[in-house]
Amino acid sequence: MKNSFSLLFYIKKTKADSNGKTMIYMRITVNGRRAELSIKRKIDIKKWSSDTGRAKGHSEEAQKINKFIDIIYHKVYKIHQNFIENNVNYTALKIRDFYLGKNDNKKMVIAIFEDHNNQVEKLVGKDFAPGTAERYKTAKMHVENYIKKEYNVDDIPVKDVDHKFITGFEYYLKTERNCAHNTAIKYITNFKKIVRIAYANNWISKDPFFNWKARLKIVDREFLNEDEIQSLINKEFQIPRLDQVRDIFIFSCFTGLAYADVKKLTKDNIVIGIDGNKWINTKRTKTNTASNIPILPCTEDVIGKYSDHNEVIYGNKLLPVLSNQKMNAYLKEIADICGITKNLTFHLARHTFATTVTLTNGVPIESVSKMLGHKSLKTTQHYAKIIDKKVSVDMNILRDKLNQKNEESLNSDKQQSV
Repeated sequence: MKNSFSLLFYIKKTKADSNGKTMIYMRITVNGRRAELSIKRKIDIKKWSSDTGRAKGHSEEAQKINKFIDIIYHKVYKIHQNFIENNVNYTALKIRDFYLGKNDNKKMVIAIFEDHNNQVEKLVGKDFAPGTAERYKTAKMHVENYIKKEYNVDDIPVKDVDHKFITGFEYYLKTERNCAHNTAIKYITNFKKIVRIAYANNWISKDPFFNWKARLKIVDREFLNEDEIQSLINKEFQIPRLDQVRDIFIFSCFTGLAYADVKKLTKDNIVIGIDGNKWINTKRTKTNTASNIPILPCTEDVIGKYSDHNEVIYGNKLLPVLSNQKMNAYLKEIADICGITKNLTFHLARHTFATTVTLTNGVPIESVSKMLGHKSLKTTQHYAKIIDKKVSVDMNILRDKLNQKNEESLNSDKQQSV
């Protein structure tokens, strides 16, 4: 059922003072129920038009009053429109109280953030990945610490968040927390969702992020080249934990699966694909999108090597994956032993799959995108930096074709001249 809504400005002649002036009132009506308030302006009763709900004439006083009424009129209509757009139940009293700001002080930034994070936590495994919940917790911690440092209080009303707050928070993240630009932007984007919740619920009348744009810097992602991959594969480790971590890292290099996706794999994820060969069939933990990858010989070797491992036999795991923290710590040791100077992290394997293993070897970017489980080809382009070798190979093919055409043209000219 659609609510009826009207707005009226009027005066009470019976309450005129000795100078013949009386207060101007605003009446909000929703479904026949009213809410009234004074707009804190007086006018001579003779200079008021009941028909238009405005001051008569074009005097400076009349223009000031009418301009003030117009401002209020548009503010109230905007509040009403926001209620409708966000499917919020409203009454005349609720619109009036929102205009007066009576509800703003009840909604505090950290309290809203806490409620949001609690909801996300309950939906982990359904709508959110564990890593997403963790990032929101970290973002809340940063906002909380910023408020304590900047305002010397534990929390502030959400209505006090403005553009200055946002830019100040960004500066705090980059200086006090030593966050890189993209990391800082991601935390601010997490906070932006909290502010948007407040705006959608009409706890604030305007979005302070309206003039703020998230601009991420393009980062050249590192990856291993063929020689570095081969040095890892050929290296014989005497320490079992390093041998195990190396193997699982190589597995990721040839599947493109992120740490969380490798860790959750079971034997049930191995299926026979449309080509009759073995495939990995799974869903990405981060986005819940399908990721189907043909199993290459190198990948199958790793699976076979750990088929009799206790965690695989009794834990219903495809591979015995250590914690992410330990994996990355041991990869640093492995890099030193193999003479690899790049910052070797588990996620580097995903970049390596996208570049050295697939694109460099002529796999179309559309196929790479599908195997990586990306929703957009644009995302794949950030990962898949086509290295110089691939460009060189492609241009050599073009060069040979052009040379062949030139030779054919020359031979044709010779034959004609004879």
